[in-house]
Amino acid sequence: MSHSSISIPRPLVRTNQWFIFLSTLATWLSGQTWFLLLPLIAGLLGMLFDYNPIMRAAKLFLKKKPSEYIPEDKDQQQFNQLIAISLLTVGFLSHLMGWSTIAWIATIMVATASFVAILGFCIGCFIRFRWQQYRYKKAQDSN
Repeated sequence: MSHSSISIPRPLVRTNQWFIFLSTLATWLSGQTWFLLLPLIAGLLGMLFDYNPIMRAAKLFLKKKPSEYIPEDKDQQQFNQLIAISLLTVGFLSHLMGWSTIAWIATIMVATASFVAILGFCIGCFIRFRWQQYRYKKAQDSN
């Protein structure tokens, strides 16, 4: 079943973005790499079992019905979450292996993407849009 018509209320997406950003910031400020596991595990649970505990908890605080908020496309959010999970994994494993440069690059990328999304520009959306354009053009060229 396609998720194209399924949406997620924007406040839940924003909460998840803040959680990723603040967990990364906590890792930098404390030197405790395990903070990266919090959004990583939440993201994996969301991707694999459609249960993101951060969004589930945030849903309890919604003042209106979910359908009354600005909707975010679920497929797009899954794509963005896949990028976040990948960067958090690289950051976490790089920290464990002592590859501090790679760990910094990965965590800076995920923190920047989450913070820029909070400010209103979705880097993952831009990447996915360009990828879809490329695939469409390639399909047109082969016809």
